[in-house]
Amino acid sequence: MTTILIGRNDETAVELDSRYGNRHGMIAGATGTGKSVSLMLLAEGFSRMGVPCFLADAKGDLAGLSQAAGTPSEKLAARLAKLGLTDWKPQANPVVFWDIYGKSGHPVRATVSEMGPTLLSRILELNDTQEGVMEVVFRVADDEGLLLLDLADLRSMLGFASEHAKDISARYGLISAQSVAAIQRALLKLEQDGADAFFGEPALELADLMRQDMSGRGVISVLAADTLILKPRLYSTFLLWLLSELFEQLPEVGDLDVPKMVFFFDEAHLLFDDAPPALRQRVEQVVRLIRSKGVGVYFCSQNPDDVPGEILGQLGNRVQHALRAFTPRDQKAVKAAAETFARNPKLDVVETIGTLGTGEALASTLGDGGVPSPVQKVLVATPVCRIGAITAEERAAVRSRSPVGGKYDTLVNRESAQERLAARASEKSADDAPPVKAGGRAEGKDDDGDSGWGGAVRDAVFGTKRRQGMIEAMAKSMVRTAGSRAGQQIVRGILGGIFGGKR
Repeated sequence: MTTILIGRNDETAVELDSRYGNRHGMIAGATGTGKSVSLMLLAEGFSRMGVPCFLADAKGDLAGLSQAAGTPSEKLAARLAKLGLTDWKPQANPVVFWDIYGKSGHPVRATVSEMGPTLLSRILELNDTQEGVMEVVFRVADDEGLLLLDLADLRSMLGFASEHAKDISARYGLISAQSVAAIQRALLKLEQDGADAFFGEPALELADLMRQDMSGRGVISVLAADTLILKPRLYSTFLLWLLSELFEQLPEVGDLDVPKMVFFFDEAHLLFDDAPPALRQRVEQVVRLIRSKGVGVYFCSQNPDDVPGEILGQLGNRVQHALRAFTPRDQKAVKAAAETFARNPKLDVVETIGTLGTGEALASTLGDGGVPSPVQKVLVATPVCRIGAITAEERAAVRSRSPVGGKYDTLVNRESAQERLAARASEKSADDAPPVKAGGRAEGKDDDGDSGWGGAVRDAVFGTKRRQGMIEAMAKSMVRTAGSRAGQQIVRGILGGIFGGKR
């Protein structure tokens, strides 16, 4: 199998050639027009080619890939006949469920060290000075042999850097308490989005996403993102990290007959809404260059203009479902979508986009030489899997058969920067303890070794080496008073004798 049937009309069929599967793509359309079905169709098509896929399930309906479709109804049979699918039969796909929060799938984790100072700084929207401080903190951790696994480790390292700013600045470059505080505030925002669940061990290994089952079909990794999309910062953090890891670890392979892996990002606008320019630039760079690693990226969103133009220009395979032009913005979006297709003289794209029915689409793919084919209005093919959500019991059954469950389901918390720095602080406190007197009692402590009220009262009454107590003070006062009175009497006696007084 070297092609995926996207759809067909009375004259022609639109197919995606596996040779150009790594040239990226876009699936767009209004809510309820069939975007998810097109995404599932492509995912199971790549899976049959042996290509592993990863997709973010924002609404929970893509989990149906793990279940076979039901018995064909008369309506479905008529649609299959119109599409010319004579060999269609219900079939489940090999699926592994993932979830950053560990509820609807295996936990997905990454370590702070794997994220790295550069990517982490861009996600936290740090300025150049703060990014420099972050790089120094990572360097100090490496030189000190301190592992940065989770956010608690990073916070401990930031505190360590703040306490030893003078020594660190002299060796690695100037860092200030203000910059460290700014980084800590940015980390707090990320923690509030639930990043504590993402950073830690065991970290996800890319090899576990690039699997095939026993029959040679590519495994489809489905990330439960229905809760995750409510935290756009964490959602974009994870997806950008995953693309960056693939880009850095996979070798250059050029154009292959079949891609190594394909990504599908549902609700793609969440990657770019309110994203800082540096982050958008990083996404654009990865999308532009990851093609040569044999990885295809497909975005799924309502409007094509949800994706920045620099990235949209890299998406060669296009499936456009209906857009309703009710407002001036909608009309502008329709025109923008029409302009991105290869022109077909027989088709008015602007008018057709607004009249497409559910299950219909405008499609254009790359042909020989990577040239886009003229856009066609087609009836979208039907997946062989279930279209729609699955039950909790079905999800649990799929998860129980997963080949990677025992590897990721249990959190590992080994000794890292936080524990090492806490141990150092304890040792320093012990070294700074008060000296012990000859009687076996620490100075300033009572007989039981406790510096409580008893010791404080005794010191106040009897005094210490450095200050006198109440009894000593009272005795000195009485001596001074007695001496003063006796002196006065002696002086008076002498003066009385001289001047003839009675005394």
